[in-house]
Amino acid sequence: MAREILDASRIHTNIHQKLGYGKGSDAVKTIQQVREGAENNAVLVVGMRQNPVCKAVQKNLSKAEVGFKYLEYGSYLSQWQRRLAIKMWSGWPTFPMVFVNGVLVGGNHEVSGLLASGEFTAMLQQSAVSNSNVKAG
Repeated sequence: MAREILDASRIHTNIHQKLGYGKGSDAVKTIQQVREGAENNAVLVVGMRQNPVCKAVQKNLSKAEVGFKYLEYGSYLSQWQRRLAIKMWSGWPTFPMVFVNGVLVGGNHEVSGLLASGEFTAMLQQSAVSNSNVKAG
């Protein structure tokens, strides 16, 4: 079942900007950055400063010799609006958020399990095979 989101027609127009409606809003820009990062990198980690779990997932990926792109959005007291927009967009409640081939796989706990089972490597290899089968136009 898909997550429900309150329809814009049910939100007073005075607060649309605060909720990130409009092309120029920080929320829209941030989500676009994350979406593009997930689309253009085999592995994307979205995190924040001062969060030990964000550091742990980077360490685990580095130890497994997995290259990744890291996007950081503030610390506990800064850029919380941007982080909230990402959480609302993805549905994932915490940081880090790790995307593999554009698919949200979870945080450090989930990544650790995928690395241990070999599924993380299989996901990356599947992407490499798919990309090698694409013919140049």
